[in-house]
Amino acid sequence: MIEVLYFAGCPNHAPTVDLAREVMGELGLDAAIREVPVETVEAAEALRFVGSPSVRVNGRDIEPAAREQTEFALSCRLYGDAGVPTKELLVEALREVS
Repeated sequence: MIEVLYFAGCPNHAPTVDLAREVMGELGLDAAIREVPVETVEAAEALRFVGSPSVRVNGRDIEPAAREQTEFALSCRLYGDAGVPTKELLVEALREVS
């Protein structure tokens, strides 16, 4: 399962969901995409939310370095210089669990 965690108003939430659908289609996968709103700092901490949008495959962040994060908040997230993860990052995360 793919989860996209986000906070309301995140401009990169919808493009990230679209990317996840595109990648799954290209790989011939039929997994659910669950969109998870994160509304409070407490929820961010409980969910280990490192910023919006965050993408997880089977509960693991698609970015290996983010898996070790210990600071969680309602903030924007960057993947390099972009607010949407790269297709390659998502493909690699999906291959890890295949």
